[in-house]
Amino acid sequence: MTSYMPRSDADFNNWQANFVTALTNYLTDLGLTAEDITPITTAQTEWTTAYNNHIITQSAADSARQEKDDSRQTYKNELRRVVNQLQVNPQITDAMRQGLGITVPKSSSSAVGVPTTRPLPRVENKGRYQLEIHFVDETTPTRKAKPSGIIGSEIWVKIGDLPPTDPKELTFVALDTATPYVMEFSGEDVGKTAYFMLRWVNTKGESGPWSQTVSMMIPG
Repeated sequence: MTSYMPRSDADFNNWQANFVTALTNYLTDLGLTAEDITPITTAQTEWTTAYNNHIITQSAADSARQEKDDSRQTYKNELRRVVNQLQVNPQITDAMRQGLGITVPKSSSSAVGVPTTRPLPRVENKGRYQLEIHFVDETTPTRKAKPSGIIGSEIWVKIGDLPPTDPKELTFVALDTATPYVMEFSGEDVGKTAYFMLRWVNTKGESGPWSQTVSMMIPG
């Protein structure tokens, strides 16, 4: 038998409010008094208080979870930035990598050459103050895999009205080992255009040719 009372708390709350209001209006017609429904109105008060407290607590929990998720993402971005710099540091050893708990590059018997292909970049709006940079190799645009011997892609940016005409105008952002990369901006950059150029870096720290320039307005 289907219950006339809704199952969800929100729907039940709406239903009970209507029920008590309608019942109060029908008291005279039904030959009832306010005292007759006192147990119901008392229980309604207790329910309303408990339900509102639950909504407040749930909202606080959702806010805390979002704050935690945002903080984790920011922390991961900073960790990744430092790790990317460490990976191309000529002083780092595989033993150090193992101690740090980061990726130890696979050894290869063949010589690693200077990168000859370019990353194919794409930028997307990630949310407030964030842009997401995707990249694949120009020779395999449908695959995320990096070319052989490549540790990652350098990401450089220029923020301004005009696109860069020389790499010297760019500022280094990160060496990202896996697409995509999320870049965060400050409030003062909102509405400005971010121009990105990328290039592959091999396991010896050697850079390849520059990619084409891609751009997007920084969202606020």
